[in-house]
Amino acid sequence: MHSFYWILSLLGEDGESSDSSWSMECTQILNVKSIYISSAILAAKSPFFYKLFSNGMKESDQRHATLRITASEENALMELLSFMYSGKLTTNQPTLLLDILMIADKFEVVSCMRHCSQLLRSLPMTTESALLYLDLPSSISMATAVQPLTDTAKEFLANKYKDLTKFQDEAMTIPLAGIEAILWSNDLQVASEDAIYDFVIKWARAQYPKLEERREILGTRLLPLVRFCHMTCRKLRKVLACSDLDHEQATKCVTEALLYKADAPHRQRALAADVTTCRKYAERAYKYRPLKVVEFDRPYPQCIAYLDLKREECSRLFPSGRIYSQAFHLAGQGFFLSAHCNMDQQSAFHCFGLFLGMQEKGSTSVTVDYEFAARTRPSGEFVSKYKGYYTFTGGKAVGYRNLFAIPWPSFMADDSLFFIDGVLHLRAELTIKQP
Repeated sequence: MHSFYWILSLLGEDGESSDSSWSMECTQILNVKSIYISSAILAAKSPFFYKLFSNGMKESDQRHATLRITASEENALMELLSFMYSGKLTTNQPTLLLDILMIADKFEVVSCMRHCSQLLRSLPMTTESALLYLDLPSSISMATAVQPLTDTAKEFLANKYKDLTKFQDEAMTIPLAGIEAILWSNDLQVASEDAIYDFVIKWARAQYPKLEERREILGTRLLPLVRFCHMTCRKLRKVLACSDLDHEQATKCVTEALLYKADAPHRQRALAADVTTCRKYAERAYKYRPLKVVEFDRPYPQCIAYLDLKREECSRLFPSGRIYSQAFHLAGQGFFLSAHCNMDQQSAFHCFGLFLGMQEKGSTSVTVDYEFAARTRPSGEFVSKYKGYYTFTGGKAVGYRNLFAIPWPSFMADDSLFFIDGVLHLRAELTIKQP
């Protein structure tokens, strides 16, 4: 393969791009630059040029060829040619590196795409640059050579907006690709999945005022990222009534969530661990732990709330931490559970405590019969640990400082009776017998 004289004809900014074609006609040429190149070097680095020089077309037998590009591509193309000769670039400017990446994709120079991707990853990331990387054409963003860059951009956005409640106003202005990157994360620090759903609906309404377009974006892009199985039943009812959603799809999401909630714990853990379903069923870093709640109307208003805590979550309570559950409702009143590591008042050792609180503050007075229970090995059945009744007047809590009547080390021991497959299963039954 011989070296030949190559003429680069540069179109004006208002001209058409060559779209990876050396033969496209143009109507306005603002500049012509002639350079000598080695066809062997270019063909070795680029399938595009290899085909150009060896496919038997007239350009493969000539000593010159014409390549048409837009004027805005000139600097990037010169850098690309330099890289193909030397394996180096002369710039570390993010904007130019991105232009080089684009034109390297255009002429199929994978080694340069990979090099640009590495350089861009080494530079300080900003929200603006991360969104630029996620906005690359699909032919580029899906390329193996660029995948590490787009993954880094997604990770940056997920980490920056991890506390979504704190940055909610700013996040409302982020385009769709950025929102998808944020919602993909398991580490979002939100009150509950209910808050994620509310944010998604609010964002979609702001970004897509037209209902038809909004339903399309929600249905195809965003709803698959909402983990309905960890939403409260109270919020799931609102999903069914939401006019922004396709009713059939909303029904399907809610049905799958309810089936998951009713499934056996070992099946739920299997779904959360399976690589094909883990994103759909894995819990995020919720500020309030999800519950499973069963409600009854007769003979008295009653509900049973199930709270599961992993061993590592319990270990982080020591020496004075606490975990709060999501709210659940009985007879129109909001309640919650809280697990604590306490100092036993009589024996002066740390222990595990469980408490029941009422959300509403004010003059409301509700008397509740309650019972705390925990599953124990080897039977696996729930065993009652503490029961009583209490009149709530709003903003108060009742419970037991040492639920298992043992010191903290014994409670956390590997052979503890209260952890089944590394999970502590707690149950609280509430009944209102007084009007």
